[in-house]
Amino acid sequence: MKHWLPLLVLLMAGLTLSPACLFGAELAQAVTLTALPDRVRVEIAGQLFTEYVHGDGASRPYCYPILAVDGQGLTRDFPMKQTPGEDRDHPWHRSLWFAHSMVNGVDFWNEAGGDVGKSPKEKGRTVSVGLVETTSGVIGVLRARNHLVAPDGRLICRDERTLRFHGTATGRFIDYEITVQALPDAPLLLGDNKDGTMAIRLAQWMTLPHQYEKRELPGNGHIVTATGARDAAAWGQRAPWCDFYAPHAGKVYGVAIFDHPQNLRHPTWWMARGYGLFAANPFGQHDFEGRKDQPHLGDYTIPAGGHLTLRYRFYFHLGNETEAQVAAHYAEYAAGQ
Repeated sequence: MKHWLPLLVLLMAGLTLSPACLFGAELAQAVTLTALPDRVRVEIAGQLFTEYVHGDGASRPYCYPILAVDGQGLTRDFPMKQTPGEDRDHPWHRSLWFAHSMVNGVDFWNEAGGDVGKSPKEKGRTVSVGLVETTSGVIGVLRARNHLVAPDGRLICRDERTLRFHGTATGRFIDYEITVQALPDAPLLLGDNKDGTMAIRLAQWMTLPHQYEKRELPGNGHIVTATGARDAAAWGQRAPWCDFYAPHAGKVYGVAIFDHPQNLRHPTWWMARGYGLFAANPFGQHDFEGRKDQPHLGDYTIPAGGHLTLRYRFYFHLGNETEAQVAAHYAEYAAGQ
């Protein structure tokens, strides 16, 4: 009974325990952010976790690499690095990023040649205009501002994003919050299209069996949603969370994305592809639901001067969704922990 006394004292005091506490999760590890000329380096417990790259000339900011607690890379290296054996499709899939394919008629997801005939011909750029905050601690905090710019230099909208990094001995987390701001004198249309929005491109070894350059490739990965949709059946389904996992070098690694309960159109649709693209997209309704006669069903307009905030959590874990207690971690996130 003695080991229950501290718990009873807390409960009697009216304190709320998070699921992490109830499941005996490890203590949080120290996070260190280091601002460099074109990126912010993020270390957890003294080891590299990721870098927020904002000034290398790419079409948007992105996080690369993404490393598990043991240093295993979880995202594709291409196009940042040439790794033998990797698929080289969709070079705009840079590790972990936020972008959408229809923003006031400009495509901020694809690059030149991407998705011809299905999205706007104009390909925009998300340009960093400054870091607002880089704070180290138990939770590392990065805030940045960006301009979304059309090919002719027109400012389409602005965004401000906050990334919070934290971790334990068995997991890593990124809380990604982004506020998209319409210009004062014009509404902002986020159009219905499957190409978006909060996304990650997973490592080659995490993929499911898929086709690349007309070749059938093997794969040991699996996809599962909170509602039980699995593998290919998960694409286009709505659920509060989705998890992608696979065995590698004697271990199982997974990546889960959580859709915040206050997000637009929660629970979101999942753009989860067997070849490793994994994204939450609240705007692609007609694509995901096969409603071709209603191509603007998922359109969303931010009024002039208004804004839209979206929040997601990435959980990088060991084991499958059951072993990593993904559902319990989502409940913790949904409760504001």
